[in-house]
Amino acid sequence: MSIQVENLVKTFGDYTAVDNLSFSIDRPGVFALLGTNGAGKTTAIRMLLGMLTKNSGTVLWDGKPMESLTSQIGYLAEERGLYPKIDVIDQLLYFAQLKGLSTTQAKEKIDFWFERLNIVEHKNKKASQLSKGNQQKVQLVVALLADPKLLILDEPLSGLDPVNADQFRAVIKEEIARDKYIIMSSHQMATIEEFCDDLVILDKGKSILKGNLNEIKKGYGRINLSIKCDEDITGLIMQSGLTILNKTPAQTMVRVKDEQQAKSLLKKIIDNDLSLVKYELREPSLHEIFVEKVGESIEY
Repeated sequence: MSIQVENLVKTFGDYTAVDNLSFSIDRPGVFALLGTNGAGKTTAIRMLLGMLTKNSGTVLWDGKPMESLTSQIGYLAEERGLYPKIDVIDQLLYFAQLKGLSTTQAKEKIDFWFERLNIVEHKNKKASQLSKGNQQKVQLVVALLADPKLLILDEPLSGLDPVNADQFRAVIKEEIARDKYIIMSSHQMATIEEFCDDLVILDKGKSILKGNLNEIKKGYGRINLSIKCDEDITGLIMQSGLTILNKTPAQTMVRVKDEQQAKSLLKKIIDNDLSLVKYELREPSLHEIFVEKVGESIEY
């Protein structure tokens, strides 16, 4: 199974929301679609699903148009998509019918997922009576009901408390273990980094970075040095000609050119008999890469 997106374009009048977006997913796992607000992520997702008409481009799943295979796709939208005045169980049975499940199959799946997500007591309530977190859980059940081959998750952890966020993470991990294909969009870079294999970053509708996350990080090298000493080492860092990226009570983050420069600073700390609490040289995080790539284009 493979997903091929080629030269996807969507315009609204004179505004280009998605500009020649191309990527491919050739193996199970999590593919991340990233960008700032208004970068074109949700528009791209809606075109993948056939919810929006493309101006041009193709979206193929094993050589077939993806919009013709939506019964095999589970979609968790960022916006709440439940009918507020209708009982949750009735909505779920309706959505299950749209996916081709019988009433018996649907009830079995609903019972399983409501137990799994600890929301059994909310089954016969109206959606408006549920908290935002529990509404998000119900929408996740809708996405999973038909056991889809492809999951598209748009900000899946948005608005969740830490306990519910951990439940969502556990479910995502289970789906990954079952060789599901997952496209995830999120502003929570730590979450993406936890799950993601490959990614594309959009800026103003254009792809500005794509590829395997591990390979992208390796390309930067180990250039971020995190240091903490009991003493103030700001002067020593400045004397070494290094750039301080960030300073907090927990650590001082320094940008180095290479490992030799980091070792040189370490030697100075030792020679000055300073109390070293933390010394970590690492590749940049996805958050740092994201800010570097799109930060300068953001208008404040």
